[in-house]
Amino acid sequence: MEFTKHNMDRRRWLLLAGSGLVAGLMPRIGWTDGDAESSASNVVFKLAETGLVGKVVVVGGGMAGATAAKYLRLWGGSGLSVTLVEPAAAYTSNIMSNLVLNGGRNINTLSFNYGALSANYGVAVKHAALTSIDTAGRQILLSDGSTLPYDRLVLAPGVEFEDAYGLTQSDYESKTPHAWRAGAQTLLLRDQLAAMPANGTFVLTIPKAPYRCPPGPYERACLVADYLKTFKGAGSRVIVLDENAGIQAGVESFTRALNVIHAGVLSYHPGVSGIAIDATSKTVSYVDKSGAPQALSANVINPIAPHRAAGSAAGGWLAAAGLANGSGGRWALVNVLSYESTARPGVHVIGDASQCGMPKAGHVANQEAKICADAVIRLLAGGQPDPQPVANSACYSPITASSASWLTAVYQYDPASSSMKIAANGGGIVNASATEAAEISTRNFEQMNVWFSTLMSDSFT
Repeated sequence: MEFTKHNMDRRRWLLLAGSGLVAGLMPRIGWTDGDAESSASNVVFKLAETGLVGKVVVVGGGMAGATAAKYLRLWGGSGLSVTLVEPAAAYTSNIMSNLVLNGGRNINTLSFNYGALSANYGVAVKHAALTSIDTAGRQILLSDGSTLPYDRLVLAPGVEFEDAYGLTQSDYESKTPHAWRAGAQTLLLRDQLAAMPANGTFVLTIPKAPYRCPPGPYERACLVADYLKTFKGAGSRVIVLDENAGIQAGVESFTRALNVIHAGVLSYHPGVSGIAIDATSKTVSYVDKSGAPQALSANVINPIAPHRAAGSAAGGWLAAAGLANGSGGRWALVNVLSYESTARPGVHVIGDASQCGMPKAGHVANQEAKICADAVIRLLAGGQPDPQPVANSACYSPITASSASWLTAVYQYDPASSSMKIAANGGGIVNASATEAAEISTRNFEQMNVWFSTLMSDSFT
């Protein structure tokens, strides 16, 4: 009976946690330069004795993986062994990383390690990389030569970036950073932006959807435009070349930002194709939406490279395991009731690597992880996944150095299409759009910081 009660509590918490509605109930993150790890999370949790026994391995320590590992232990109880496999010692948040470009944040405040997951919940952390999966034998092989057996495997590997536009991985690392994985490239792009001459030109390219964080490129363009007109002169330009037919998220807010707030600085070109970039000469050629060839020179080029599930390219470990079965082999198809792969039983894929119909974003990854954790626990107990999962999606986007907008939606499971769809206010399933903030404001900017602190606390402490 206790196990059933925990399941009911999980459904209630799933909708609330990470949405900002329970901010006052969760430990806060105290930041200091050089260490964003929470020092306030000194509560030692006594895990429930649920009677559940099993081994779950979680691969990937980003938003999805860290959240899954935490909640598998918190909900599964002391008898459920959970091992988190992640080669890096810490995770650098992609959320808020655009603020590093304009000096609004120090990148050290975006770093989170796994100490609290171990200390508070007993998650075993293995610092190694996954090299292959033996789905028949239910074990994984790691880069240090060791193997880990599992009853259930949860993959949250994130994405890998393709060579594109005539650029290589070396170009991304040293000349034309995409900075779509927060870290060294974020700092390189920040330094390139700071070194731009007065009245210079910044070019940003956006790949075809789906890509990580649909509002992110437009947010970045706005922050760069705000920075340039403040520090580099009113003649500075930000040119956005979007391979999509139009803005992919937050249409009302970003249309206002592009056409009013940053008018005269930011130039948006949707529906472009054939982008080619010379990393040395800093020239860009493309075909505009009318079919006419165009060319321009830039001081800084920020190509957001097309990406796919990590390991899904030919020869990659995800592809070799038969898990890259979605959208031309780029993503992993999953059953959204459990995030179990549609190709390999016992393997679940969450976060940016999955093809599930919801946006590829950090807050969504947190929600997917909870749905998956709940389903894994039910399956290990001999039951079935919750037939009516609910997920909250929320995203704040800074528009200037002190103002922001937001976008939110609640997704419900639609049995008719076996997919998650945005729910209408008051319930009921519709194919609606997310709700946007009524205005771009400093108040939203203040609330953005609370949202971020709450979300990261929920995932990492």
